[in-house]
Amino acid sequence: MTTEIPKKPSDPLPTEFFMAPGDNPYDGYAEVRRTCPVRRVDYPADSEAYVVADYRTVAETFGNHTVAKSVEHAPDWFREALKESSPILIKNMLTSDPPVHTRLRKLVSKAFVPRRMELLRPRIQEIADDLIDEMPERGVVDLFHDFALQIPMKVICRFLGIPVEDREQLHQWGLVLSGAPYPDEESNRRLKEVSEAVEVYLTDLLGTRRADLGEDLVSVILRAADADDAYTDEELVSTLILLIIAGHKTTANLIGNGTQALLRHPDQLTLLRDRPELVDTAVEEFLRYEGPVYRAPPRYAAEDVTVGGVDIPCRSFVHLLINSANRDPEVFEDPDRLDITRKPNRHLSFGHSIHFCPGAPLSRVEGQVAFTTLLRRLPGLALAVPENELEWRYDNSASRGLERLPITYDRRLPRTAPAAGGNGGSDA
Repeated sequence: MTTEIPKKPSDPLPTEFFMAPGDNPYDGYAEVRRTCPVRRVDYPADSEAYVVADYRTVAETFGNHTVAKSVEHAPDWFREALKESSPILIKNMLTSDPPVHTRLRKLVSKAFVPRRMELLRPRIQEIADDLIDEMPERGVVDLFHDFALQIPMKVICRFLGIPVEDREQLHQWGLVLSGAPYPDEESNRRLKEVSEAVEVYLTDLLGTRRADLGEDLVSVILRAADADDAYTDEELVSTLILLIIAGHKTTANLIGNGTQALLRHPDQLTLLRDRPELVDTAVEEFLRYEGPVYRAPPRYAAEDVTVGGVDIPCRSFVHLLINSANRDPEVFEDPDRLDITRKPNRHLSFGHSIHFCPGAPLSRVEGQVAFTTLLRRLPGLALAVPENELEWRYDNSASRGLERLPITYDRRLPRTAPAAGGNGGSDA
């Protein structure tokens, strides 16, 4: 579907600009950046809402305290819908501002340092190899569901100390929770059911772990919470929900989106296959070129505010269009070209300023392992369907990923020692 971009900046962009931009939204983003990079958008429908599309203003707004993340500054109907259908979702750092954000971020920030994530690399490598071992010697597989999604789900379950057999249930719950709130009553009823089920599951997990602390992330969070005596169980559960959702969906999209980008650019695929030491910069370029989250979680004007020269009324929605900022020619040379050697690469796919994603080091390691393993073990990797048959998934969660990624390969090679490359600590 091709979205018609209004010619007058005063006209709000249609809902379809967000929810159905097809496989190439970037021409539309470029037109918005060129004509009026901060402008009204009809999303949510019939709301006072604005989109920010250029790199400089997106980066500045990440750190603008008057453009808040707490739903207390959201329109009344939106705030009440969330509190009614899923109150547990609004108790974590993703939906808070300093000083609450600072306190909640402290729970997880030390757990995701690059050095700790590097210790997980051998286990992530084992998971990636196990998944490829389960593939047929040759044929067609859905790389998204059979590989890209499975790696982060297995890793986050292990990291949190959650039974691996629960991962499919957690994934299904995450799909429902990440789209909240919904525009229809039936979906919000389902959201409420899932929220209550997840809260029971994670509250039980916290109780079990308190009785027998280990080295997993849940135990790390509990130790930090008990030491400070400054966190409620609701905040702990909400933080775990955030880690489960963010810990697998975005990384799955990174692997899926990056693989399809490579397959559409055979020169870059050949380069990475021949020079696996480029995987660090390749992962950063995949994050920039086809980011797994096309816009930041919603923000709200805490007061009347001017953003990029545009006056935005109090309690308006403000959407930071990350994937547009990452293609801004004012910052990136030849931004529509995939270049796995690109340096510097100051993309905004992990956020910016105090809202930079603490899980970035883990996602980077997972991506580095995934891409090097795929190219090492599956020679002749290619799309199994025409490019125009790939379906992109859009929903309220703001993620950008494929429904499926059917691929073929010549044969499945046995495990070998990983080639050099991938330090897990590169800066975007």
